[in-house]
Parts: sequence; C-alpha cells; structure tokens
Amino acid sequence: MEQEADTGGRASARQRMLDAAVRRIAREGIDEVRIARIARDAGVSPSLVHYHFASREALLAEALEHSYERAGDARIATPDEHAAAGYRLRVMIDQCLPLPGALRDDWLLWAELWLRASRHPELRPTAARLYARMRAWFAEALDDGIARGEFAPCDTGRLADRIIALVDGLGIRALMDDPAMPVERARAEIWTAVAADLGVPEDAPGPQLGAG
Repeated sequence: MEQEADTGGRASARQRMLDAAVRRIAREGIDEVRIARIARDAGVSPSLVHYHFASREALLAEALEHSYERAGDARIATPDEHAAAGYRLRVMIDQCLPLPGALRDDWLLWAELWLRASRHPELRPTAARLYARMRAWFAEALDDGIARGEFAPCDTGRLADRIIALVDGLGIRALMDDPAMPVERARAEIWTAVAADLGVPEDAPGPQLGAG
C-alpha cells in the first residue's frame, strides 16, 4: 500500500480520492466506475483506493458523505440570519434542487443511493443518516421562523418531511429533464405547497434561481 508522509498527507490523499469518486460516480454511475480511473484522477495507486474502499457500496456511501460535507456552506450552513425567514427557506429549497453544477452532481449521487440502497442493506444507514440531517436542517429553520412570528405554528418535523418529499419527487423529474417539470416549475410548486402550510404569501420575495 502507498505510504503517506504524515497524517496530513493521508487526509489529503483520501480527500483527493473522494473528490475523484464523486466526479466519476456523477459522470458514469457507480456500476461503471473503475478504481484505476479514480486512482489516476486522485494521483494515487489503485491499491490505495482498494485499501480505503472495500466495495462499490462502501465507495458510494463515503462519496455521498463527502459530497454532503463538501457542500456544507451551501447545503448545511444557514443563509443570512438577518434575512426574512421565508427568503431563507426559499434559499434552502434552491440548495436542494438539481441546479446545474455541483448540486446536479450531488443529485446524481443521491439517485445512485436510492437505487443501490433498495438492493444493498448496508447502504441504508447512510441514507437514513443523510436524510435525518436534512430533516433537522429544515426543521430548525422552520422553528426559527415560527419563533420570530414569521411562520404560522405547525408540526415542523412533519413539514420538513413534506418539503424533502416534494424536493425528491419533483427534483428527480427536473433531473431527468422532464419538459413538464423544469427546475423552475419544481421550485415554484414546492414553495406554493410550503407557503400554504406556513401562512405566508406564495409570491413572497425569494432569491434568483440558484442564488444562495
């Protein structure tokens, strides 16, 4: 196995491997990914990649976790705390849609997870953990909006689950370039449903599409 000079070197090599895996899985799909290509992209030996990832399922799980962490500023960080709660929530919804670029790549990894987890039980804890984090993120924003008097009281956990379900269902159609569900319409339909639950106007000001 390749030896790294120090802990920092090991961490750097692992991050390069995960970055390369995210790109390859998004571009090719997990079943078509070749360890040799990931190794070449990351500048390490194939044996080191095999050492860290014992199976395709392990590779996909870690790539998803890495993608989620890498998108921290956009996916997990709270938008401007001084902005209106409705605006902040719309930013968060945008950050969960398959917009061009890194968010679309993230979506392609999620699509791989949905299919693989249905057939490979070892991936299900990863899926549950990522969904739990997303649910908590939305619920916290909803609780904050209620506390500030900007949202009507509601069961924030249940509404967070509904938002995620809407994002998943409409987002996958946008990802597949369904002409009846472009990402702009997916975004509008999600907000319309959420606004009704929160007692806010459907035409409340929001960011430009994709802005965070």
